Amino acid sequence: MIVREDDMNARMDSTRFDGVAAAAVLASGIGVFVTGLLTTMAEISGALKAALDWYSPAGPLSGKTGTGIVVWLIVWAVLHPAWREKKINFGAVYALSLVLVALGWVLTFPLVFEAFSG
Repeated sequence: MIVREDDMNARMDSTRFDGVAAAAVLASGIGVFVTGLLTTMAEISGALKAALDWYSPAGPLSGKTGTGIVVWLIVWAVLHPAWREKKINFGAVYALSLVLVALGWVLTFPLVFEAFSG
């Protein structure tokens, strides 16, 4: 049996669901952004900085990264089943995730977060 390339692409396209991958990528971007945001917000608020001190030897870094991980897991746990069998615009989700990662990364630079310290 000879299968034409068009037929094969049509079959692959009809069964291709990228929601699971999109959920993982977007959840990662959100987790990185939350970590960066908390890094900057902890410089603005002394109360938040103290609240993020979950483990004294590491200081507020333990709460910043811990919260980022918890948010990542929650978002992934919500999006994974919601998008499991859906076709998602992966390009748009990927682009948004890259923006979130870049913003989160920039917010962790001392020159950025120290600009907000009082």
